[in-house]
Amino acid sequence: MIRAAKKLFKSNYLFTLGVVVCIFWIIMAIFAPVVAPYDPIEQNAEMRLEAPSLAHLFGTDNFGRDIFSRVIYGGRYSLLAGLLTVLIAGIIGTFYGAIAGYVGGKTDNIMMRLSEMILSFPSLILAMIINAVMGSNLFNTMFALVIVAWPTYARLMRSVVLSIKENEYVEAAEVLGASRIRILTKEIIPNSIQSVLIMATTDIGNQILMFSTLSFLGLGSAPPTPEWGMMVSDGVEYFNKFWVAGFPGLAIFTMAVGANFIGDGLRDLLDPKLRKQF
Repeated sequence: MIRAAKKLFKSNYLFTLGVVVCIFWIIMAIFAPVVAPYDPIEQNAEMRLEAPSLAHLFGTDNFGRDIFSRVIYGGRYSLLAGLLTVLIAGIIGTFYGAIAGYVGGKTDNIMMRLSEMILSFPSLILAMIINAVMGSNLFNTMFALVIVAWPTYARLMRSVVLSIKENEYVEAAEVLGASRIRILTKEIIPNSIQSVLIMATTDIGNQILMFSTLSFLGLGSAPPTPEWGMMVSDGVEYFNKFWVAGFPGLAIFTMAVGANFIGDGLRDLLDPKLRKQF
């Protein structure tokens, strides 16, 4: 596997690019107090809508705040929302789908009908409704995204478990008297998790986009919190000042695309049919 991973880095330039981009933004977010040259919420009326310069690399916004500093700090919220949403939704969906697929019968039907009810709503609309009812803040936005996202993981996990549970090693564990919980946690989930990991990696970019969209619509973090989607929303009124919305939008784009590149690379590495290439 290690050799395959090294070969993947050498042969798949998009995967390597994705790793570099994602690590870059993560490091920037972690060390934001060191990297950012200005306070992200400090206003300076005399420097309103200044174009990019050596003093302000990404220019300033309509309140005179340094956009470069706000983009760096904004990564903390956008990346945190994307990563935690995928982590929580992935864990819930994995166990939910695994239980439904392994137990089967009426339990499977009831559990999957519940997940399909959620999937029947447009994701963005449902997230907006949940967020609007609960109130607009970072926690509620992430909660809404988790509610929308977990059924997708559940369906994927269930489909994989339905085939995994027919394998001989699962039947052998049942014959030896292993409990259902042990079989589920020791045999089925570990051998089904690869597909979920690939999907989760790709989904990070999607969740960052969803979070940014909700923030763009005013359903994310409250001002003056620096967050990429909200910064793009603030720049809509200033189309002739490209830097106000352009640089936060570029941050969203590069992080989402980078995460997708990593997901595609992991699929090539973990898929048994494609692994032979490495």
